[in-house]
Amino acid sequence: MFRTPLLVLTLLLLLCLALAPAALAEGPPHWTYEGPEGPEFWGTLSQDYALCSTGKQQSPVNIPASAAVNPADLKFDYKPSQLNILNNGHTIQAMMDPGSTLTVDGVAYKLVQFHFHNPSEHEANGKLDAMELHLVHQNAQGGLAVVGVWIEPGAENKALAPVFSNLPKQVQDAKPVPGATVNAADFLPATQTYYRYDGSLTTPPCTQGVKWLMMSTPVTASAEQLAAYKTIMYPTNRPVQPLNGRPFLLTSQVGSTTTTPSALPVTGATHTDAAAALLFAVGLLTVGLGLAARRHTRPTQP
Repeated sequence: MFRTPLLVLTLLLLLCLALAPAALAEGPPHWTYEGPEGPEFWGTLSQDYALCSTGKQQSPVNIPASAAVNPADLKFDYKPSQLNILNNGHTIQAMMDPGSTLTVDGVAYKLVQFHFHNPSEHEANGKLDAMELHLVHQNAQGGLAVVGVWIEPGAENKALAPVFSNLPKQVQDAKPVPGATVNAADFLPATQTYYRYDGSLTTPPCTQGVKWLMMSTPVTASAEQLAAYKTIMYPTNRPVQPLNGRPFLLTSQVGSTTTTPSALPVTGATHTDAAAALLFAVGLLTVGLGLAARRHTRPTQP
């Protein structure tokens, strides 16, 4: 009498188990810098990426010659770090050891990682540079501050030499490079005046509320260093976005006001939600099987 419900529940449980690997492997939608998954279409690839199309404070932007320039008043407190380098398919990135900070508007931001874009993402008076370095910082509430540095052709960049000498050619998770250390303080130009504006991440999900601090003076890298990076990935830059009336800010006029915190994105698959949903479904089916089995063993009522 109860064989049909029991059989259905069993089949559903087996189906959930069969689909488990796919559910756990599902991650953020794939995106690229060219073609049908390129910047023009990011906002259509996922609801999570909607801001890439609809956001009014997107990055990067063109920084005109008339933009307000801040004096060298940023408080950098950078420390040496083991070089832990990765290739996520979109950029070469290095994860930083704890201890390096930047203070903006009286708030401390920890230096989390740095990465590159080739060519540059921000324009200087309508022109792109060879590359752009992003130093990504996060405060205790999750808010982001990114220091950008233009890189132009010229003398060898000795501070970045350990990075350019150990560029992973294939996608890989962060790996330490034995004996290699970096100090982000050495990445910065000698003249540390900067442009500031409120923007977004330059990759999906294009989260807004990011404090952008773009060094006004570029640094250099040799032709060999630039070529080594370009042979691995190019192009990796999002086109400039409309300013939509945003001003270039002077930090001295901003005070201690902070923007809405934005979460630091995680590159790669997100397993937590899929796993939780799967476990919940399996739990319900297990309870159902137990109830069906109990009903099957009860004597039939007259």
